[in-house]
Amino acid sequence: MPPLAYYIVMVIDWAGTLVGLIAFIHAVMQRSDAFTAADRLTKPAWLGITGGATVAMGLFQFYGAGMIFWLAALVASLVYVVDVRPKLIEVQRGGSSW
Repeated sequence: MPPLAYYIVMVIDWAGTLVGLIAFIHAVMQRSDAFTAADRLTKPAWLGITGGATVAMGLFQFYGAGMIFWLAALVASLVYVVDVRPKLIEVQRGGSSW
């Protein structure tokens, strides 16, 4: 039976890949004009970034020789989730409620 650290690393690995997949699916479901209205990169650019990040996290592992690629992919996905996604939601709802 592997040690507890192995399971923790596997959870981190799969959770990161799941974040990338959620970011990609969200980008697919958004309107193209919302990206330019939110003053962000275009929809095809974000589809490439989040899709490539998801593939990279699937190919490389959190712990191993490809860790730097996995971390770069996670950062790209998190930028979408933390920065782009909220702006897209705000633009599509018609602006801020403040």
